[in-house]
Amino acid sequence: MATRGRGAAAAAALLMAVSAALSPARGFSVPLQRPADCGAERYFDSSRLACAPCGAHQRQSAGGSSCECEPGYRMVSSNGGFSVTCEKCPENMSGVTQDGWNCITCPRGLTSKGNCKCPNNEILVERSMDGVLLGEALCILCNGSEQSFSASDASGSRCVRCEQTFIQVSKSCDCNSPNILTGGLCFLAREGLPPKGVAAVRFAQLGVTLASAWFLKNLQSSAFACWLYSNLTACQALGNMCVMNMNSLSSSSTDACGLFQYIFVSTARVGVVHSIPYWRHNLPWLYYGDQPGLASQVLEKNHFPTTFTFKGTDKDVKLKFIAASFDAAGNFLKWQNLEGGLLQLCPDTQTKLNAAYVFGTTYQQNCKISISKILLDFANPVFYDLFLEYNGGNGQQHLWAVPVLNLNLQYNEKFVNQGSNMNNWLLTRRFFLVDALSGKENDLGKPPRVIRIASKITISIRLVSHTQRGTIYPPLITVAYTDVLVQNPETQSVMVSFAVSYEMNQREAQIQTDIALGVLGGLAVLWSLLKTAGWKRRTGSSIIDLQTVFKFLLFYAGDLANVFFIITVGTGIYWLVFFKAQQFVSVLLPLPSQEEDFVTYIACAFSLKALQFLHLLVSQLAIDIFFIDWERPKGKVLKAVEGEGVTKSTAAPVSIWRTYFIANEWNEIQTVRKINPLLQVLAVLFFLEVVGFSNLALMDASSSLSRSSESYVAPWSRILRFGVSAALWVAIAILQIIFFAVIYERFVEDKISQFVDLCCVSNISVFLLSHNCFGHYIHGRSVHGHADTNMEEMNMNLKREAENLCSQRGLLPNTDGQTFQISISRKMRLNYDWIHETLTRKRGPARLLDSSANSFEQSTRAYNAMNKFLSSFIDHVHKEMDYIVKDKLLLERILGMEFMEPIEKSIFYNDEGHSFTDVLYYGNETTLLIFDILFFSVVDLASQSFVLAAILTYLQQEIFRFIRTTLGQKNLASKTLVDQRFLI
Repeated sequence: MATRGRGAAAAAALLMAVSAALSPARGFSVPLQRPADCGAERYFDSSRLACAPCGAHQRQSAGGSSCECEPGYRMVSSNGGFSVTCEKCPENMSGVTQDGWNCITCPRGLTSKGNCKCPNNEILVERSMDGVLLGEALCILCNGSEQSFSASDASGSRCVRCEQTFIQVSKSCDCNSPNILTGGLCFLAREGLPPKGVAAVRFAQLGVTLASAWFLKNLQSSAFACWLYSNLTACQALGNMCVMNMNSLSSSSTDACGLFQYIFVSTARVGVVHSIPYWRHNLPWLYYGDQPGLASQVLEKNHFPTTFTFKGTDKDVKLKFIAASFDAAGNFLKWQNLEGGLLQLCPDTQTKLNAAYVFGTTYQQNCKISISKILLDFANPVFYDLFLEYNGGNGQQHLWAVPVLNLNLQYNEKFVNQGSNMNNWLLTRRFFLVDALSGKENDLGKPPRVIRIASKITISIRLVSHTQRGTIYPPLITVAYTDVLVQNPETQSVMVSFAVSYEMNQREAQIQTDIALGVLGGLAVLWSLLKTAGWKRRTGSSIIDLQTVFKFLLFYAGDLANVFFIITVGTGIYWLVFFKAQQFVSVLLPLPSQEEDFVTYIACAFSLKALQFLHLLVSQLAIDIFFIDWERPKGKVLKAVEGEGVTKSTAAPVSIWRTYFIANEWNEIQTVRKINPLLQVLAVLFFLEVVGFSNLALMDASSSLSRSSESYVAPWSRILRFGVSAALWVAIAILQIIFFAVIYERFVEDKISQFVDLCCVSNISVFLLSHNCFGHYIHGRSVHGHADTNMEEMNMNLKREAENLCSQRGLLPNTDGQTFQISISRKMRLNYDWIHETLTRKRGPARLLDSSANSFEQSTRAYNAMNKFLSSFIDHVHKEMDYIVKDKLLLERILGMEFMEPIEKSIFYNDEGHSFTDVLYYGNETTLLIFDILFFSVVDLASQSFVLAAILTYLQQEIFRFIRTTLGQKNLASKTLVDQRFLI
């Protein structure tokens, strides 16, 4: 126990010591130090990540991570350069050997590092052949005579054979005047040499022109060697320098591209490679030529000699790009397949990187990369000539050259590769990803001042028009470079992107869409004119005034919205079916830039449909409606006469509760729809997000509803998103309508038919006017004479009706027709308005009120007067305002208008279809459904989120339903004199 106690005490003490050492202020932080911060007398200790002092007579090594002896001192001991002991050399042996361990006499002087030095073309010898250290260093002259042709190498440690150009020109290892020495090569001064090159690189985006150290060293020599000796490496190096200068040509410049063009023109006699006129022997293929219209011929004259499918074997589905790669010095490196992310600067998984070359998959990759990482990974530029591999007819593999559209190319100081007119393009062949070499000034060993990065690379695949077998035009790779002025690589970054796009000529599809829009738009005008004519007849007016024009525009807005909706839904479903279901490729999706017209059509459809919906809402909230009570008093009652002190016998009052009951039922069915809106939204969202129908909207050839988390996810197509969501909305809505019509309303509940039955049971008729002289009538007069009765008599009446022991419910004898469309005469409307005016007069000026009665009594009298007037009208009491009952003509039903004008008599049209629902949500399901679909689609296209679109769609449904219910209830109370407090 004592031992355990002492151990615990020791642990506690240690913990307290550590806690004290790590104060809350410092925590686990350490100071940041870099090798450059250490100075000449300290080195960077990698174990401590901090600077440490060097010993006596020592200084920091070139790498900065160790110490070395100062000049005049030799090493006595060294532990890998971290622990060094130095000793001063004697006066007669002041030099130090190259390895730093010994002192030696230097007859030709010392270098800045304290080593022996020798003149040019002499090599330094410090040891004998058997490795014994000499007392005095020797400087041995390399034999440059014809027998040897040797000279010292760059390090000055051995004699090597002279460069061949020296031997050819001067028969020695010297390049004396008038011969030309450039880039370590010797050339004979003669006429016909390429002109002196300008070793400048222009970075147009920054407005900077640099004298490149790489160009100063290699431009002239590469041009001479390529011209005089057809040196393959020199020609490739010259071509690479032209590419680093953005293939820019100027008639007045002798830069890298000018020298290349000079040699290209001057070597026309040597012939071409593979019968390609732009590919000279010994020269790299950089240009396609600058003839006007040549680009369109290259890209569209010939078809790629193979076909592609969406659901075939691997060779038919994948694009096999292959690139010949070269270093800056012109050496061929190797053939490289693009799979694995050769051109993709953004890191990703192998599967996702390879998805870029699956035919039909639109690929998009974007990321931000730090300049420090670019300098680390791309210190030396690599140049690529891109080809597309295909299988020839004889089984031989062939390559198709892929042209390059360099958006930074300048020709005669003008950018030519801008815009969509390919006749003005100048196509090239070679490109690079990162150039951190040409932007180095003065010293190639120092970091570059400017780097050039391929910030946007797009491979475009274009389908041949009217193809049925997946034939494409030659691919095109478009490259846009960004010039970056290097200041602080750790904090600087650049946005890069890589894309593979598929496109086809959409002009024919656009023409067909325009034709459909024009034809259907014209039909919409005619249909709107018919609607306006019908509306004018129903309002009883024949004058074309401003209101008529405004009404026509509202009708046309709704019809034109339907036109846009039909075209967009048809377009979306067309692309969805034909693109996803095809095996041999015949159609490709429109590019995002080509979808703008489609999105505009959707926006127009939504705007116009919203206008139609608001018009519908306002129209429904302004209808005239009245409940005709057919109930008659049963007997008489004694009633005291106020103020006279006597009682009189009066008719027994009729209960108002039946009217209140019918009013509440009407209020409830105002927003009843043929579908369940919440179920509709949830079902659409379920199929899109849970089942996976949303995956059909991806811009790839797959028609699978599920995707692996490791697979590449292509960008969304706005056309396909709309097509999938609209198709689901329509399909689910149709299923709901069929279910409610065939099953639910037949076996569970039919609120519309039940309301008509309830009117008949309650002995209440509904008289409503949606227009000035047009409306609907629900005949609810009880066949039993009374409805205000007890339960026993009510059940007896229903039993008699079920057994056909009483007359039928119809307005006409021996008929069942209870619902009618009514077209009333102007005289009838004037009488209705006169009575209705007294009903609403209580809201008028005080001088119009009857001083002998309060407003409530006046309203009651007006209600009774309206009830008596309408009931007598139905009973044909007013011969001067009589009506007839007839069937509508088929054409009248189709056009939604009446040919006969009710001049003397009103007309009741038989209607078994419950057309009174036109003033309810129920009768306008198509308008509501299209508005919901368009609202959902607009939100989705703006947010790219089906979930958000579903939530907002349901919210707008509930908001408009609340507005329709609330304002409809107020209109109902106002027009029928039913106290709003009884509407629940």
